[in-house]
Amino acid sequence: MTELARRHRLTAVVLVEPSFDIDECRRAMEAYCHEVVLVPNPHSHSGLAKRLLQLRSMTSTRSFERLIVSVPAFQYALDRVLRAKVFDIVHLEFSFLGHCELRQAPSGCRPPALVVASHNIDYDLARQYARAGGPVRRLYAGTNWRKLRREELSTYDDADGVSLCSENDQKRLNGEVAGIRSLVIPNAADVEYYRPSSTEASPDGRTVVFFGLLSYFPNVDAVTHFVRDIWPRIAEVNPQARLKIIGAQAPSSILALSQHNIEVTGFVPDLRPHLASATAVVVPLRFGGGTRLKIVEAMSMGAAIVSTSLGAEGIEAVPGRDLLIEDEPAAFAQAVNNLLAEPALVARLGQSARQLAVERYAWSGAAKSLEKFYREILNDRSEASTQVAGALASP
Repeated sequence: MTELARRHRLTAVVLVEPSFDIDECRRAMEAYCHEVVLVPNPHSHSGLAKRLLQLRSMTSTRSFERLIVSVPAFQYALDRVLRAKVFDIVHLEFSFLGHCELRQAPSGCRPPALVVASHNIDYDLARQYARAGGPVRRLYAGTNWRKLRREELSTYDDADGVSLCSENDQKRLNGEVAGIRSLVIPNAADVEYYRPSSTEASPDGRTVVFFGLLSYFPNVDAVTHFVRDIWPRIAEVNPQARLKIIGAQAPSSILALSQHNIEVTGFVPDLRPHLASATAVVVPLRFGGGTRLKIVEAMSMGAAIVSTSLGAEGIEAVPGRDLLIEDEPAAFAQAVNNLLAEPALVARLGQSARQLAVERYAWSGAAKSLEKFYREILNDRSEASTQVAGALASP
């Protein structure tokens, strides 16, 4: 959005989670948006309220993800904004909001084109959840993903275009929705903000970092798996090693992992010093889709990364050159131990990762690809309108 705002006027209409400071959000977004409309979401994303909504979704035709963003005030805000002035494009982040009436315009004007940004094929991610956890989770997820699939595919089918984060997701979508117009735009990083600095600490030879939102099930599973199955193998070889788990909204199960050589920091205002001092950044994901923002941000910082194959899915990185890929716990632990023992390997991987991030995963490149996608859609709509007008005018 900051890149697009250099050449276009952006209006943002955002459903804000209860834990966010709306005034702070507005101040931040006004730096790059012409207009910012923030609507509080009364539905909690955690605790008892979330569980009750999940229970309600079991007897509903709508998915939990749809219920949690079904907020009348949000549609009212959209109505006001879209009917007040003409927009070229409505860019929808996440398909969960696909039930909203988005193709609106002032009286007599043509409604905007609709582009949906797919961070994951969300129903496929929910289907993965149905194979994990206890019987209650499997029952819930097994029911929910089918409803989510119907809603998500309907949203994609209604769109003029869909941007996805990986070629694998694009193939999945093409197999589900005939004739869909799609483009792969991988997750990108602000490579000017996330960059190695001579003023920050260098890798210390002992710190291993995992970072990500800790209310997100794939991250919770990854951290739990790493601490249980991989970390003991690392600590046995490197007793001085320490693990730092960084991320907001950590559940009690993650907080309970804290011990003398494992620190759960919670949210940190600036990731850069933590990534700069890390000898290894680990991405032991076993569930997920799209591409991992954590990898492109770590690459931008010149960090040495050890990931599972799924964690690095969709990233055009060469194993052994840009990062290390291991799926088995013993091999994953060995890769981390190699980094702890070999500063030259850490430096080589980090330099190559930084170069790849700048060349392939910078915000500027992602914004240019998206902008080109918009223009192609608008040009096609314009040509179609001309053809229709010509047909109507023909004798």
